[in-house]
Amino acid sequence: MKNKKKIKILITGAKGQDGILLSKKLVSKNYRIFGLVKNIKYKNKIDKISYFPINLKNKKKVKQFILKIKPEIIVHFGSENPSHDERAKKKNFFNENYNNSKNLINSSLDLNKKVFFIFTSSSLIFKKKYGVVYEKDKFKIKDSYSKFRIKILKYLNSIKNKNFFYSNLILFNHDSKYRNEKFLLPKLINAIKNNDTNFIKEIYKSNIVGDFSHAEDICDAIYLIIKKKIILKNLILSSGKKTRINYLINYLLKKYKLKIKLNIPIVKRKCLVGNNNLARNKIKWKIKKNIFIAADEIYRNI
Repeated sequence: MKNKKKIKILITGAKGQDGILLSKKLVSKNYRIFGLVKNIKYKNKIDKISYFPINLKNKKKVKQFILKIKPEIIVHFGSENPSHDERAKKKNFFNENYNNSKNLINSSLDLNKKVFFIFTSSSLIFKKKYGVVYEKDKFKIKDSYSKFRIKILKYLNSIKNKNFFYSNLILFNHDSKYRNEKFLLPKLINAIKNNDTNFIKEIYKSNIVGDFSHAEDICDAIYLIIKKKIILKNLILSSGKKTRINYLINYLLKKYKLKIKLNIPIVKRKCLVGNNNLARNKIKWKIKKNIFIAADEIYRNI
């Protein structure tokens, strides 16, 4: 009996948090994974994955590579995801990410075979700032980050090719031990471990609230979409509830018996929460972890 041919999946941004977690999941399920990375040398390489240092700016190389490996599925994590402060400083953020993503999309159109393109965007594309948001709600360009995401969605929607299918996954905040240290939760936990009282108090005073998930849950949902070949134009992946970062700080201080006094009142604040009913019903997604588990893992990993 012949072995079943492995489905080939290309993952851009394969060394980022989501790229690592999704690659691990897919390898365990016997998919063949090709990972695009900026640099072939890094610490979180996964066995049975072929890594390639190809820059999406290089239209010719991207096209040659796509035509060579002929993936059935492309998961695009590879757009830059800098922190809010970094985005404000980066002048070419929109042009670089938009053109790079178009290079990838256009190369896949030349395959002359069925391709499922999974684009990962963000809750920042929504017009609403507070309350519960649904897939049907309107998008609005607010900065270079949301502009890039929304413009690529318009481009994807304009493609008329019977072999090309896409889904836009709208990801809310999600973290794990693989999250880059420049982001809020790793920075906060590093401050807690190093007794950086000033930084902790600064965050505490900010009274940050948001819809936070464990990144493994988010990547489990993407795996289910791939496994079941469910194509939805827009799909929210979120915890579906509000979490106060201050409660997370209190939890870590208590659990690890850290003596940092925070006599600061918690102020009520609004935030955007993603309704995840469509994901739960359509792909039978079950949330197994939460942001508190992610915080524990980050604390132990730093």
